[in-house]
Amino acid sequence: MSVSLHGRVLLLSLLLVGGVAFAADGSPKLAPTHPSLQLQQRPGHAAIASANYLATNAGLEVLARGGNAFDAAVAVASTLSVVEPESSGIGGGFMAVLHRAKDGHDVFIDARETAPAAVNSKDYLNPDGSPNRETALKGPLSAGIPGEPAGLVLLATRYGRLPLQQSLAPAIRLARDGFKPDARLRGTIADVQQDLQRWPASAAKYLPGGKPPAEGAIWRDPDQARTWELIAAHGNDGFYRGETAQKLVNAVRASGGNWTLADLDGYQAKERTPIVVNYRGYRIVTAPPPSSGGVAIAEILNILSGFDLSKMDQAHRVHTIVEAMRRAFRDHNDYLGDPDFVKMPLDMLLSPYYADGLRQGILPDQATPSSMLPRAEAAEPGMHTTHFSIIDADGNMASITSTVNYILGSTFVAEGTGVLLNDEMDDFALVPDKPNVYGLLGSSANAPQPGKRMLSSMSPSIVIGADRTAVIGSPGGSTIITQVLEGILHFIDGESALQIAAHKRFHHQYMPDEVMVEDGTFDPTTSDALTKMGYMLKQRESWGFMNVVTWDRKTNQLDAASDPRRPSGLGKVQ
Repeated sequence: MSVSLHGRVLLLSLLLVGGVAFAADGSPKLAPTHPSLQLQQRPGHAAIASANYLATNAGLEVLARGGNAFDAAVAVASTLSVVEPESSGIGGGFMAVLHRAKDGHDVFIDARETAPAAVNSKDYLNPDGSPNRETALKGPLSAGIPGEPAGLVLLATRYGRLPLQQSLAPAIRLARDGFKPDARLRGTIADVQQDLQRWPASAAKYLPGGKPPAEGAIWRDPDQARTWELIAAHGNDGFYRGETAQKLVNAVRASGGNWTLADLDGYQAKERTPIVVNYRGYRIVTAPPPSSGGVAIAEILNILSGFDLSKMDQAHRVHTIVEAMRRAFRDHNDYLGDPDFVKMPLDMLLSPYYADGLRQGILPDQATPSSMLPRAEAAEPGMHTTHFSIIDADGNMASITSTVNYILGSTFVAEGTGVLLNDEMDDFALVPDKPNVYGLLGSSANAPQPGKRMLSSMSPSIVIGADRTAVIGSPGGSTIITQVLEGILHFIDGESALQIAAHKRFHHQYMPDEVMVEDGTFDPTTSDALTKMGYMLKQRESWGFMNVVTWDRKTNQLDAASDPRRPSGLGKVQ
C-alpha cells in the first residue's frame, strides 16, 4: 500500500482475474444493460472514495460486516449527513447509478426532492417579477420534500444484503456519541451564522453556546441519531409517516412553510433506466432526467466523437470541448425537466445525427457567441453537494451524488428531528429565462408543479472499457456536468484515479458566455490563443470535490482517489 504525500489518498494494488472487452456501436441510447456487457470477474477487494474519512471508514465497516457496495453506500451517505451537512444529508436527496455484478444490471436511482402540493410560484417572486432569492434559498419555503431517506431504504431493501440497522449503525453512533468537525464544516457554519440564528432549532444544533463548534470540540446530534434510528427500525415509515413526519410538518408550517403529511406520505424514490452512450470504445452509464447531467454528457461526447482530440494542441482541444459544452447547455436550458411531467425530445438530443448537425456549426478557430439569451452572472459553482464512488469485492458498483443544494441547504432545521432541510426549490425555473443561484437558465419544462422533481446537474457515472472501469462523480453546482465530462475524458486517455481527481478544470454553460477556469489550467500560450479565438476567460476559485474509483483489469490494480483540493476526503482500498 502506498499513501500520497499529504495522506489524502490511499492506493493499493490488487490481484484481479480475467478480462472483458466491450464493443462500441457508436449510437447512444436509453437501454438496460445487455447480459453480454456484464463484467465476469470479481476484484476480491473493495474501494471507496468519499469526501470525508469518517464516511469512507463507515462504508468499509459495513463491507467488513458482510455488506455489499449498496449497503456501504447507505453507510457512507448517512454518515455524510452527520459529518458533512454543509453538502448533503437526511433532509436532501441524491441520484445514483448502480451496477449489479451478478447479472450486469445497470439502474438509476432517483431520490430527488419534490415540490410540495401547495407550491406557488408567486412565493418566489419579488414585486417586480424577479426571482426572490430569500424565499428560494433560505427557510422552509425553499425546501422540497426530502428524497434521501426513501432512496437509502430502496438501496438497502432491493440491492443490499444487510438490514438497515447495520448499515445505518455508523451514522447513528457518530450522531449520538459525537465527532470532531473539520475546518470546512466549522468555517461553513461561521459563514452562515446569521442565517442559522434566525431559526431556534438551527441555532441550537449548529451554534452550541451561541457560536460555531470550536476546533477539537466533540459535536453531537442526538435528534438526528433518533431520526436515523426510526428509519433503521421502520424504513420509510420512520421518516415519511408517524413521529418524524408530524414533527417535520409542524416545524415547517410554524415557520411559514407549506408542507403537509400527505406530501411526505406520497414521496417515492424511483428506479429509472440510465442513459448509455458509447465513446471511443468505452461504455458510459450515466444519469437520465430529472438529472440534466447525463443528457448533456452524452450530447457532448457525441459531438466530440467526430474529432480526434489527441491530434490537437491544447488551445484547439479546449476550443472544441467548450463549443460542445455550449451547445449541450443550450439544450439543457430549453428541453429538460422531470420525466414524469415533461415530454422531452431525448431521442433527438441523444441521436448521433443531431450531434452531426451541431458539430457542423463549430468553426475551427473561432468561438461561437452565446447571444440568443440575455447575459446572466453565475455564482461561484461551490461544493455544496457531495459524491462518493464504491466498487466492492464482487464487482458491484455505486456512483452516488447527494445534495442539500446550497451551503447548509435552507439553514432551517426542523425542531426535534435534527433534519436540516434542503433549498432545492431554487433548482426549478422559478422565473423562465432568469438564472438560478448557479447562473443556469430554465424554461417552463422545469417550472415548479405539485409533486414535480426539480432539474439537477448531478451526474453520477460509471465508465466501462475493454480493460478499465471507473466510478466517477463530483459536486460543483452547474460545473458538475463538465467536471465529470472532463474526468471521463482523462480516464479514457489513460490517467489514474488520483490524476483524474486532481486535474485542473474549465467550464462553459452557454450563459454567461465565458469560460470559467481554475487557476493554472492553461499556460499563457493557450490562454492567449483562446482569447484570440473570442473566448472570455474568467478565473473561478471553487472547483468540485471529485471522488473516483478505478479498476484496471489489465494491470490488476484497483485505485481510489479523493480530490486533493480538500484534506478531509479519503479514497481507500480494503
